[in-house]
Amino acid sequence: MTDRAVPPDVVSLSADGVALTVAPLAASSATEFAAMFKALGDPVRLRLLSMIASAADGEICVCDLSSAFHLTGPTISHHLRILREAGLVDSDRRGTWVYYRAVPATLILLAGLLHKS
Repeated sequence: MTDRAVPPDVVSLSADGVALTVAPLAASSATEFAAMFKALGDPVRLRLLSMIASAADGEICVCDLSSAFHLTGPTISHHLRILREAGLVDSDRRGTWVYYRAVPATLILLAGLLHKS
């Protein structure tokens, strides 16, 4: 497993580096954070992220994610794509299967935004 580079939009957000309780967000940062929170606003996506972030090996196969839901494969793929586009998870294809892992920098960034300083 290799660490991926932090997505460019997350890098620009970390330059802001401000908790909500310290200073108002810039408009562009608010737009980027809103996309992340919107991705997490669905219970299926929140569960998926939780399963991915807490995976014992730091990553999990889509085959293991799919079996936990009463949803079709394309629906699970749709939810995972939204998490990936929001910069919350990253993935690698290995043969037939895709393995997902959380993007720690994005999770730390979200936690920092909500942390009361």
